[in-house]
Amino acid sequence: MADVSDTGSENIDLRRAGSAVSAPDARDWFVREVLPLEMLLMQFLRRNRIASGEIADLRQEVYARVFEAAKQKIPDSARAFVLITARNLLIDRVRREQVVPIEAVADLELLDVASNDASPERAAIARDALRRLQSAIDQLPLRARQAVVLSKVEGLTRREIASRMGIAEDTVRQHLMHGMRVVADIFYGRAGAQGDNP
Repeated sequence: MADVSDTGSENIDLRRAGSAVSAPDARDWFVREVLPLEMLLMQFLRRNRIASGEIADLRQEVYARVFEAAKQKIPDSARAFVLITARNLLIDRVRREQVVPIEAVADLELLDVASNDASPERAAIARDALRRLQSAIDQLPLRARQAVVLSKVEGLTRREIASRMGIAEDTVRQHLMHGMRVVADIFYGRAGAQGDNP
């Protein structure tokens, strides 16, 4: 017990002194305070509509930033620091995605590329396709429609859909397969589009 209290007081002293933290102390703090927050961090990233394939990479980037910062000074609240670091990482990511290199803009001007604005014809075609898609989704059986909307519109995983709908993941898979098949058949005008399967 004495060792634990000594370690705790050392961390407090390090925070107050503002001196650099040894790598072993930072590592111990990280394992004790940050790693147990992994579920919270993953939920935060999912709530921010991060693609499931990118979540692990972003989690590692957050961990790297938190650990590097902890080597300088251990924060008072690990939870707040982890979430703020994750938020800042997502903000940096959005900023990077919005930056357009000046060379690319100059090249487009030389090529005299047409505007990306949709012409009235393209807008009408897109509205018609959207109406047809909505009509196809509306024709699905209730449970299949719910599964398709939760998956394709809200971006939930099968596990999340199963939890929300109160059904098994395999049943969600069946609803999604059936629903997407029916939507494709209706949308592309194939015969026998509506089946009464799950």
